[in-house]
Amino acid sequence: MNPAAAEVLRLLTVRGETLAVAESLTGGLVAAEITATPGASKAFRGSVTAYATELKHQLLGVDATLLAQRGAVDPQVAAQMAAGVRKALGADWGIATTGVAGPEPQDGQPVGTVFVAVDGPSEANFHGDRGGKVLPLRLNGDRAEIRMESVRSVLALLLKQLAGEQTGNERAQDTEQNGGT
Repeated sequence: MNPAAAEVLRLLTVRGETLAVAESLTGGLVAAEITATPGASKAFRGSVTAYATELKHQLLGVDATLLAQRGAVDPQVAAQMAAGVRKALGADWGIATTGVAGPEPQDGQPVGTVFVAVDGPSEANFHGDRGGKVLPLRLNGDRAEIRMESVRSVLALLLKQLAGEQTGNERAQDTEQNGGT
């Protein structure tokens, strides 16, 4: 069980919120990490693995012109994937991964170029960004290492957003549930 995934699910459950995942280079690994946690169904709505570029447009609503001009490995594509899966699956939060795991470059981007994104409730405070946040990554390693680091990074980004938004009441509930004061 992934500790970050477990903490994400715990925070979402406390908040009464849900999560949807859009994946490209990770091919379902993010969803697998989340669903490996017991009780995931309380907060996890589902996922879309849009590996083919045209599916990012067809299933997730990513702008076709953006995809044609910049390709699938782009920060705006990641942001639109997160927003699109959130809308498509009716979730409070959406996260997305897109990038190049290798062995060859893609869309003019070198191996290890990855973008992970979070899209949350519009009233959420994203430090001045409305709706979501994208994290660009330049990862080293082989294909498996790049994919697993992408999973870790998108979960860490979501965890940071969720933890940064906890209200005092939610922290109090967490403390009570954990036997603290």
